Amino acid sequence: MTDTGQKSLTTEQESRNEAAVKAASATRRGGGDPATRGRTTIADGVVEKIAGLAARDVVGVHAMGGGFARTFGAVRDRVPGGSKSSVSRGVKAEVGEVQTALDLEVVVEYGVSIADVARAVRENVIAAVERMTGLEVVEVNIAVSDVKLPDEEDDEPQGRLQ
Repeated sequence: MTDTGQKSLTTEQESRNEAAVKAASATRRGGGDPATRGRTTIADGVVEKIAGLAARDVVGVHAMGGGFARTFGAVRDRVPGGSKSSVSRGVKAEVGEVQTALDLEVVVEYGVSIADVARAVRENVIAAVERMTGLEVVEVNIAVSDVKLPDEEDDEPQGRLQ
């Protein structure tokens, strides 16, 4: 009597397993890894923001963008609906399907080694962009547009317009 009960239990378990396999295969139509179905596109502006934040994190970087761009950007940031975010100021990205190239314009602090700052900016930007986007960064071109002297005032006003 025990054998019959055990056989029917085993058959019942097999039926459940088969049903589970069929249900799983029904939800995975098309086969393959779900992560490979479809395309992800990343806008240039997204990469520019990531790169801008990563560059600003480097010690020795005072600001991003040239003098006129910083001044104009500071005014534009105060206008509601201003077009380009201050985070991406001084950064230009060209994004392809799997690769990206970046141009950065930076202002460095007086007294720092420009070569060391540029190297650190490249490393930080490449690491951040590749980690967050999965894109391969093929180049990061850095143009140092100015040096912030200790006695100079910032081009950007600190207060907010009301």
